Amino acid sequence: MKTAIIYAFLFFFFIGCAYSQTELTNRVYKIWDDQPAPNKGSDFNDVRARGYPHDEDWMSKSYPIGNGYMGANLFGRTDTDRIQITEKTLYNEGLYGIGGLTNFAEIYLDINHQDPQDYSRILNLNEAVFYVNYKNAGVEYSREYFMSYPDNILVIKLSANKKGKVSFTLRPENPYLRDSTQINAKSGKVVAQNDLITMSGHVNHFGINYETQIKVVNDGGSLSAVNDGDKGKIIVSHANSVVLLVATGTNYKLSEKVFIEEINNKKLDKSITPHIAVSELIKSASDKGFAKLKETHLDDYQNLFSRVQLNLNGEVPEETTNSLLERYKENDKNLYLEELMFQYGRYLLIASSRKGTLPTGLQGIWSASQVTPFTGGYWHNINVQMNYWGALNTNLAETFTPYIEFFKAYLPEARILATKYIQQNNPALLSQDSTDNGWTIGTGATPYIIQSPGGHSGPGTGGLTGILFWDYYDFTRDTTYLREIGYPAILGMSKFLSKTLKPSKDGLLLVDPSASPEQKYKGDNYTTKGTTFDQSLVWENHSDLLKASAVLGKEDDFLELVKDQLPKLDPIIIGKSGQIKEYREENFYSDIGDPHHRHISHLFALYPGTLINSCTKEWMAASVVTLDLRGNKAGGWATAYRMLCRARTKDGEMAHELYERFIKVHVMPNLWSTHSLFQIDGNFGVMAGVAEMLLQSQEGYIEPLPALPDVWENGEYKGLVARGNFVISAAWKRGKASSFEITSNSGGLCRIKYPGIVNVQITDASGITIPHNKDTSDIISFETKKGKSYFISL
Repeated sequence: MKTAIIYAFLFFFFIGCAYSQTELTNRVYKIWDDQPAPNKGSDFNDVRARGYPHDEDWMSKSYPIGNGYMGANLFGRTDTDRIQITEKTLYNEGLYGIGGLTNFAEIYLDINHQDPQDYSRILNLNEAVFYVNYKNAGVEYSREYFMSYPDNILVIKLSANKKGKVSFTLRPENPYLRDSTQINAKSGKVVAQNDLITMSGHVNHFGINYETQIKVVNDGGSLSAVNDGDKGKIIVSHANSVVLLVATGTNYKLSEKVFIEEINNKKLDKSITPHIAVSELIKSASDKGFAKLKETHLDDYQNLFSRVQLNLNGEVPEETTNSLLERYKENDKNLYLEELMFQYGRYLLIASSRKGTLPTGLQGIWSASQVTPFTGGYWHNINVQMNYWGALNTNLAETFTPYIEFFKAYLPEARILATKYIQQNNPALLSQDSTDNGWTIGTGATPYIIQSPGGHSGPGTGGLTGILFWDYYDFTRDTTYLREIGYPAILGMSKFLSKTLKPSKDGLLLVDPSASPEQKYKGDNYTTKGTTFDQSLVWENHSDLLKASAVLGKEDDFLELVKDQLPKLDPIIIGKSGQIKEYREENFYSDIGDPHHRHISHLFALYPGTLINSCTKEWMAASVVTLDLRGNKAGGWATAYRMLCRARTKDGEMAHELYERFIKVHVMPNLWSTHSLFQIDGNFGVMAGVAEMLLQSQEGYIEPLPALPDVWENGEYKGLVARGNFVISAAWKRGKASSFEITSNSGGLCRIKYPGIVNVQITDASGITIPHNKDTSDIISFETKKGKSYFISL
């Protein structure tokens, strides 16, 4: 009888668990509308675009898809559909002398259905597939669009529920062509032949050859290729269904030479065209066929996206996403939208950053601009780092790989820049062996050029980047990566930063010259000594180096120098207003600089750093004062950063207030974030912010639900990642945790902090009790085995 009772209990227990997991897994996330996206086109009068055309409908109404190599913005129209293509390597002169991302191609489908009924366009985030469905003249039409990473192909299928009803004209264009004598010069032509359109051309500035091919695969009906000068099109008549295959490429090759070569139009080999590579992509995709292409895409994408589920118990709405957003702005809030924003960030990261591609930039992988705002590149005084802050804890570590590959390519130039910087600013410490001068990077960077620190941002920009290299190891525990990439990267940055320090009269070591990003004083960039931004990031990088050296068993004279420098940095100082000082020479808050500036660079020691933590209570309190004084009114990414900082202070209510503000003020109908114009860092920032509210691990232990707001009273998540490579799932009711699941991907000691946890029982998957130590009143620890899962009920 006792055995029967036990089996019955286990049966219902596991049925209950399975039900809970099914509820999480089956939660569908979609962005949708019951009207096609408008397409009014470009506006030269919008001052935000700095004299270049701005496309509001593209920015706020179109839906994005991508595969890391290229992105597409989809309108889902029934008269003339528009598919705008971006490819990460196509850059023109742009702004600031470092080049800028530019529009790759525009593809138009003249469908001529003027009065659709029962219309819907849906971006399904669970599948990364865009659907269009409607009725016209008694016929049901459907379209599917997806961007496959494994096959590097855009696939579009047009079909109808009656035979012979699919007719349209495929009419692509090369946007923004300009004469070779003009700035941003670009040439191109479109040629149609049989079932294939080839769009090719040249961008003068960096010597880029580019090509797009579109293959038309029709079931039934007929095709007719028409050419008129440099413009070609294909007319499709009375097909049952049609599949369009779109491939792109350039002659860009990520390499050391691209960054070291000083003459722009010699960075690439202009004798190389992408024609063969693009043709092979088209042939391979054509041979596979639509069904296999979609299957391969779903297998690849869902392996990443499905790792994390989140349920905040918001109702899945039947209304359009824009209607849901508008009601949220009027304080009729559905928590599903807050879940959707989190998962949308993960979707966008997968779509824009995959191995073998360039990193995700300021606009991810999407730009319809002739000249993309702020170049669309990689801005290193917060923006590119914010793009990847949520990659690791939301179980998408692979998406950071493109930045690692990018770093390895620009490293030789970064070493040259470091030597030049030290020679100019601290020649007494210049080493004749250039590798001993380390490497550096400034704010602006593109796939062609990186800058040195200076002007409005100090050398701490490199230290802020260095944190990413340590965190990647700390979350993955990949010692091969640490030995071959992570440790050399952190070591090189510490070598550089150690030479930016100069002794002061009071025995400290101060970065000189030093600046706090983009702050001004009396109208000019303010340069000084030892800003909190620079000092704290030297501390973070030096500390990460010592942790990495301990893992690898490294010992040398430079590590001893680092140990000597650390206590002389004095990185955090509290001012007379109770604030974290931004500048050593300030007394009261806002003595220097804009008191409500979008940047809060003196809080990088709080997030993403670890210097300010729960053990430094005075510093933590001063961080709260600083956040209060800075205020919550800021642009998109800046609001996301404030949210992250509030999460680190364990203030769930304020973190959620900022999340609400972000959604209400800085989110467009397509859920892209805006900082006056579209910038994707805000999407990634709040994604990281939600994860940080639900799980933290930066203080030597795992802390589930550290900043849980009252509005998230009941919920559960599965698959977030903590440092140590522990995958965490949690459920809670009425604001209190009810259960945790910990999967140890690398083995080792697991430490968990939660109120009242010391008396819990820990079991493994077999139900065997696992002994644990009571480290403090709220922290326990226990040994784990690689690949094993552990369960805690509270």
